[in-house]
Amino acid sequence: MIKNTSEEIVFGADMNVSLANAIRRSVGEIDILAIDECDIYKNDSALYDEIIAHRLGLLSLKNQKMKKDDVLEFKLKAKGKGEGEMVLAGNLGDDIVYPETPIVLLSEGQQLEIVARAKTGKGINHAKFMPGLVYYKHLPSIKISKEGEKQTELVALYPEVFEMYGENVKVKNAWMCDLDDEDMKEYPGVEISFGNELVFVIESWGQIEAKKIFVEACKSLKDNLSLVSKAVK
Repeated sequence: MIKNTSEEIVFGADMNVSLANAIRRSVGEIDILAIDECDIYKNDSALYDEIIAHRLGLLSLKNQKMKKDDVLEFKLKAKGKGEGEMVLAGNLGDDIVYPETPIVLLSEGQQLEIVARAKTGKGINHAKFMPGLVYYKHLPSIKISKEGEKQTELVALYPEVFEMYGENVKVKNAWMCDLDDEDMKEYPGVEISFGNELVFVIESWGQIEAKKIFVEACKSLKDNLSLVSKAVK
């Protein structure tokens, strides 16, 4: 495991690219709670109703244990004061993951009144139900010879990949490298190659932990494969 937090996990995996891509696509099969409908009773702001509704749909919500047909209701009523007041996502209640997310700026006297309803859905139907970002790439192998250890310019150009060890260049994070041998033509002594090992990166948007995104995606893939197997039989 290269990195392991609730927001992000990064790990190496020796698996077929087809399997990795199937897991990545299965993230869109996870049931996620998001605002799906909203009634806007007042909106004196500079933004159209549709823009505000779109912003509400993109908010990350905490209550992910709701059943499929359950509905969670949010109410928001705000009025601008003085030089203006920013309406934040936290005004909708405690089920917002990032309460400081701005929704709209209300000038003095402007009002906003909304009733929104959230339900579970899948990312394959709409992006607002996606729990995070998942991608993978081949893990590079970087070899540095005696000549390559003197290519100190690489540290300044790619500080996430290379670092100084005394007076010599060494590899800091190979998995952060997006370069290949073509990029290293001007830097003799540094070789980059790729094997079969992949690096998986999963970033959560707060609804569920990054590790759970991977686990639930694998479960969804298994369920879909079982359905296909039954259909073939």
